[in-house]
Amino acid sequence: MTTNKEKNFISAVVYLHNDGVRAVKFFKLLTEQLDAHFEQYELIAVDDACTDDTVSLLRDWAKELTKPLTFLHMSLFQRLEPCMNAGLDAAIGDYVYEFDTTDTPYPADMIFAAYQTALTGSDIVSVCPNRTNGSSRLFYGVFNANSHSAYRLRTDAFRLVSRRAVNRVHASSEHLPYRKAAYAASGLKMTDLTFEGRIIDKGAGRFSLAADSLTLYTDAGFKFSAGITLIMMVLALAELVYTLVIFATGHPVEGWTTMMFVLTLGFAGVFAVLAIIVKYLSLLVDLIFKKQKYLIESVEKIQK
Repeated sequence: MTTNKEKNFISAVVYLHNDGVRAVKFFKLLTEQLDAHFEQYELIAVDDACTDDTVSLLRDWAKELTKPLTFLHMSLFQRLEPCMNAGLDAAIGDYVYEFDTTDTPYPADMIFAAYQTALTGSDIVSVCPNRTNGSSRLFYGVFNANSHSAYRLRTDAFRLVSRRAVNRVHASSEHLPYRKAAYAASGLKMTDLTFEGRIIDKGAGRFSLAADSLTLYTDAGFKFSAGITLIMMVLALAELVYTLVIFATGHPVEGWTTMMFVLTLGFAGVFAVLAIIVKYLSLLVDLIFKKQKYLIESVEKIQK
């Protein structure tokens, strides 16, 4: 049994949506690890409009806790990222654990191992499986190829972030549409810990989150638009050459050459302008999304 417990105050933010009995099992495992290693900590459960018995089961279990359990009840179903942002805003710890799911394919001792790694100088520590599905590999491959971060993102089960990391990313944006990308872009040191296994799908809405992330944190959209523009300009140039050749060697219909000449150059110009517009729209989106908010219905604190 650990006698000299850590003095840093720890926050644990957990996302819940219809987790049922698994939520209680997860919190039991989590509190065992936190009790064993830390003197002070807080538990924050973000209730993303649960419609099953998740909240009632946790209420009954939390009545025996020596540390408080805080519920953030969201006004409506808002999915993972807004809910975890609400939890981060409520957390006051020197270090914050972010649990996006109550699934625990990793060994329990990796919870404290993440903290020990953070003490060596890493502000963001991710605990990652060594196996992922094909769609995740595809997304992170595209993301990492087009991002400007010094660190590569990968699928993770949970992460630990320092207060400095939380303050850094919130200083650059009031709201974090994709926390992992914001942490990677913060310039602070990131470290990955790997365990044997894989995690289950984190639920619906992942495609929408992936599209938003690629738009906001990479230049994949602009590169794609520029590529399409280049292809269309090459085709337009080929059409122009073909038009001139027909005019010089064949018997074109009267007015056809002039019409094709105008159309090819016109479409080339349109696609070039669209590429510029897409770039500016991406910058405008990057500014506007910082004003997005989440909706909390109520805050409930349970303590013995």
